[in-house]
Amino acid sequence: MKKLFTVILAGLMLSGAAFGFTGCANNAEDETQSNTNTLAVDTASLGLMADNTLTIGMEIGYPPFEYYAEDGVTPIGFDVDMVNAIADKLGLEVNFINTAWDVIFAGIGMNYDVVVSGVTITEERKETMAFSTPYINNYQCVVVPTGSDLKVEDFLMLESLSVSVMKGTASDIMVTDLIDTGSVSCTVKRNEQVPTCFTELANGEVDVVVCDSTVADSYVAKNPEKYTIAYRDETAPEQFGIAMGKDNAALLDAINQAIAALEEDGFFEANTTKWFG
Repeated sequence: MKKLFTVILAGLMLSGAAFGFTGCANNAEDETQSNTNTLAVDTASLGLMADNTLTIGMEIGYPPFEYYAEDGVTPIGFDVDMVNAIADKLGLEVNFINTAWDVIFAGIGMNYDVVVSGVTITEERKETMAFSTPYINNYQCVVVPTGSDLKVEDFLMLESLSVSVMKGTASDIMVTDLIDTGSVSCTVKRNEQVPTCFTELANGEVDVVVCDSTVADSYVAKNPEKYTIAYRDETAPEQFGIAMGKDNAALLDAINQAIAALEEDGFFEANTTKWFG
């Protein structure tokens, strides 16, 4: 979660300037609030851990999707607004559980009902969890310092470079696979949170950051004097979704209904404008 990726809602891919939407919303921050008309959903049938509350596992250190406001305690971001809007549609309260990324999926059904944290849908993950309708197309990309002479035309050009990634992400997995298969020999610094990766890049501690394009676009937009996207692999799109237990069909159906209703309300267009411009 932007100029070069697409929101996918109710199985329909929409293409355009930002998340597939055309035009810009006025007063975007106000318009990110969902239509308060709740859906006709029997919340008692959703198998929630707490009555009338959607409990969410989230690694709150992944801007612009989820991070803390300046007060250090209030979660904000694209995913935060989205899940709040979904809960409104379902007539539920929300409870965010900040969880380290490398153990986040193990807590589904034990510590929280769902994971909403920029989760890439993969075939491997679908073996152990269910996913909502995808809501974002994302790409892997390489970020370099602004003014860098490095030319990156594919990931094989990471050869001999020092690379910073967020531990356990699709970016980490991809770079690790390149190394394990002998395709690339490079030095990798794995960090617990993505802001550390960009700090390392700004400080000259690494040559590049490999990360989600959705994240990279936000950093570049806010800090064009520091960061530039050198390469974006648009041949291999990834989709983000809300993860939950495979056996909770009622919750999956309710969340998908809420996502479709929010799309009709124009929520995603406004939320995109708010967080990605």
